[in-house]
Amino acid sequence: MTRGDILRLTIERAVAGGRMLARHDGAVVLVAGALPGEEVDARIERVQRGTAWAEVVTVVTASAERVGEPNPCGGCVFAHARYDHQLTLKQQIIGDAFRRIARHPLERDVVVESSPTTGYRMRARLHVMGGRIGFLREHSHDVCDPATTGQLLPSTEALIAAAQALPATALAPLRVVELAENRDASERAVHLELRADEDPSGLAPWTALPGLTGVSYGHEGSPRVRTLSGVSQVTDVFTRGAASWTLTRDTRAFFQGNRHLVDALVAHVVDAMRPGPVADLYAGVGLFSLAAAAQGRVPVVAVEGDPLAAHDLARNMEPWRGLVQTRHLPVEEYLRGKRRIEVQSMVVDPPRTGLSKAAIEGVLRVKPGRLIYVSCDVPTLARDVRVLLDAGYTVATLHAFDLFPNTAHVETVAVLDLGGAA
Repeated sequence: MTRGDILRLTIERAVAGGRMLARHDGAVVLVAGALPGEEVDARIERVQRGTAWAEVVTVVTASAERVGEPNPCGGCVFAHARYDHQLTLKQQIIGDAFRRIARHPLERDVVVESSPTTGYRMRARLHVMGGRIGFLREHSHDVCDPATTGQLLPSTEALIAAAQALPATALAPLRVVELAENRDASERAVHLELRADEDPSGLAPWTALPGLTGVSYGHEGSPRVRTLSGVSQVTDVFTRGAASWTLTRDTRAFFQGNRHLVDALVAHVVDAMRPGPVADLYAGVGLFSLAAAAQGRVPVVAVEGDPLAAHDLARNMEPWRGLVQTRHLPVEEYLRGKRRIEVQSMVVDPPRTGLSKAAIEGVLRVKPGRLIYVSCDVPTLARDVRVLLDAGYTVATLHAFDLFPNTAHVETVAVLDLGGAA
């Protein structure tokens, strides 16, 4: 196999990353734009260490699950599959990773909670190039129209279209537009990131765009932020039963992005906690910490190393002073040298790269009786679960949430108990 070859392939199954696995003369070929069971002609894009990457040229025999074509804009690489089949593919991806990487075959398919497929995103990172504002096309630096993905609300798409029509002086200095909304979209703010040394004097037209409750700006690589109008943050009020709590976050802060499933995800994590002290590592702005405190899972220690998120975390925890302690330092530093601490449940929600070696070593020194691992990347979750299994943990439950419909991503929550204790 060499680059440019066109091969006829039979697609076997889905794998992490959004491609489908096929074989040619015994070699693995990872194919974009296909579905399991299909026969396709695919062009080889590259070959590395005996594995090839390819893209569909022609679908010879289509799957009954096919409803169109994939959309590489915004990562919508599963958009050609019926939605219920997308959930099946994500079940298969999780099962495949746990079998191959965690070496822990699952006894049953993981439940993947479904989501409305449109208007679900509360956060978006929009790139600005050549006067265009949008997502990046998969595996490229080409800007594409977010409206083609359906991920944003129509009112958000209208805002982006209006921004697209702003004078060149309001767009030319920009590198990225960070957009944040609360769940009901009653608050919507943008942060304009300028390239280094660009002149911000032409940004005023952004403040006149309808539907924006805040506009801020700053230069790439600089911590200095200025507010042009309104408030550069959004606020959500959460309720569950008699409990109520408020989360405010900066426009640039990380937050779980699916407005339809965030409540279900939080409820699942809190319900998995045992009575007694909780440690929430990679706490962000306090999504799980504050929910735990409001629902009686106290005391809570919330650890966050990112300065922006840690600032929001400290502010959000203020009404819960005495029940929640915040620690602004890297997780690795917090865990360094610690042995057993007073914690019944530990939540970890690391970045896509998973737990670092130092972080997982620290977790194993502490030895929490219950570990609730929230992951946006199945392979790194499976890798870390293998280490935890070897250290005496067992997988109590595994549940997933389709926070990213039409994409290959899935949020997975693994609950692990030390020694299998209930």
